[in-house]
Amino acid sequence: MKKLAVIAFGGNALLRGGQRGTYREQMQNVTETCKSLLPFLKNDYNLVIGHGNGPQVGNVMLQNEAGNQVFNVPDMPIDFCVAETQGLIGFMIEMGLDKVFAAEGMRRNVVTLVTQVIVDKDDPMFQNPTKPVGPYYTKEQAEQYAAETGAVYKEDPKGRGWRKVVASPKPIGIQNIDIVKRLANEGNIVVTVGGGGIPVIEKKGCLCGVEAVIDKDLASAMTAIQIQADEFYILTDVPKVYINFRKENEQALNTITVAEAKKHLADGQFTEGSMAPKIRAAILFVEATGHQAIITEATSLTDPTCGTRIVP
Repeated sequence: MKKLAVIAFGGNALLRGGQRGTYREQMQNVTETCKSLLPFLKNDYNLVIGHGNGPQVGNVMLQNEAGNQVFNVPDMPIDFCVAETQGLIGFMIEMGLDKVFAAEGMRRNVVTLVTQVIVDKDDPMFQNPTKPVGPYYTKEQAEQYAAETGAVYKEDPKGRGWRKVVASPKPIGIQNIDIVKRLANEGNIVVTVGGGGIPVIEKKGCLCGVEAVIDKDLASAMTAIQIQADEFYILTDVPKVYINFRKENEQALNTITVAEAKKHLADGQFTEGSMAPKIRAAILFVEATGHQAIITEATSLTDPTCGTRIVP
C-alpha cells in the first residue's frame, strides 16, 4: 500500500510578507511550494492538500465592499467568499503542480474539491465571535454597519481601526470525505478543505452557509483522521516549533510527545492565531491515529528529519 499524507499549506505558500498579492506573485510562491512536495511525489505518496485563504478572502471582501460602494453590487456572505477562494487557490495549486510535473517528467491528476465543512449551530463560539475578517473601519462606520446588519465589530489591538469579527467554530463533519479518500487512494492529488472549508450548519434537514471561519489546520487534521492518513504535515514560515520564541533562551523543538505539547500550550508558549492552532491540530491527529504529525516550512521537506515532530 502506498503511504497517504495530508499536507496543510500555510498562508505563506501563496502570499509572503511585503508582497501586494498579484497573480504573478502568488503563482510564483505556490509553484515554489509545490516543488517542495517532490520528495513525496518521487516516493509515490498519495497526497491530499489543505490550504489557508486568509489574505485572499480578505481581498475578496475588500473587492465586495468597493463594488458595493461604487457600483451598488451586493455584498456576498463569508461562506460565498470562502467558496470563491477555494476555487481560485485550488486552480493555482493545480497550475503549480503541473509546472513541477512538466519539469520532472511526471504525470499525476490533480483535482480540487470545493468543500463544505459542517459546524455545530450551537457551538459556543457563535456567542463569542473573535475572528477578525475583512477591511478596517472607523468606530463610527463600524457602529453604523453593526446597526444595519447585526454583525459584531471589535477594535483592532494594534489600533488600526475596527473590524468585523465572526465565530471560529470547531469542524464536526466534512462533506464528501469518502470521495476525497477514494480519489486519493486511486493516486489523484486532492485539494480540499481550503481555508478550513465552507462553513455550513444543518438546518431543517439540509445544509446552509453560516458567517464563520474554520481553522484550516484543524479541518486538515480532521481530514487526515477520516481518510486514515499515515502522515500529517503542517507547513508554516519557520523550520521548527520553538519555545521561548524570539527570546534569549529560544529553543527549537525536534521531537515532542503529545503530553509535552499540551504542557507547552498550557504554559502559554504558543501564540493564539499563530502556532497554538497548529499544535492543537497536530495533537488531534496524533491522539486519533497514533501516527506522528510534523510542523515545518516547505523548503525543509527535502530533509527526512525536518521540522518538529509530535508523537504519541
